[in-house]
Amino acid sequence: MSGINKVILVGRLGKDPEVRAFESGAKKANFTMATSEYRKDKDGNREEFTEWHNIVCWRNLAENAEKYLTKGKMIYLEGKLRTRSWEDNGTKRYITEIEASTFTMLGSKSDETEQKVANATATAPQNLPPQPPAESYTEPYESADSNDLPF
Repeated sequence: MSGINKVILVGRLGKDPEVRAFESGAKKANFTMATSEYRKDKDGNREEFTEWHNIVCWRNLAENAEKYLTKGKMIYLEGKLRTRSWEDNGTKRYITEIEASTFTMLGSKSDETEQKVANATATAPQNLPPQPPAESYTEPYESADSNDLPF
């Protein structure tokens, strides 16, 4: 039996996606995402605990992240854990990231419209841009060659 590497998160973006385009035409988007949970301490006071996650999206998913995601937006995200390492002045460094395979924007359209209206200037009427579709964005499945398997 093979293992399972699956991450599911619901949280808010900590910053707008940073997108890089490579010579091959592929795109990569990086952003942070916060998930929070609440607990009561020994005195019965409610405490919030926030965990920050580093998210990476590739290709079409990176393009959709660039188009539709902004700081503070709540999303549902699925992906897998990836750890990478590099040398920094002779010191080996590591980072664990979540490589996203799909995300869904959460929140109602009225929330987005109210936010855009609140951000619009009061002196000049402005047309609101069209709302992004209420659908999930998924990276297309690419079958792995059996020679690429680690076992």
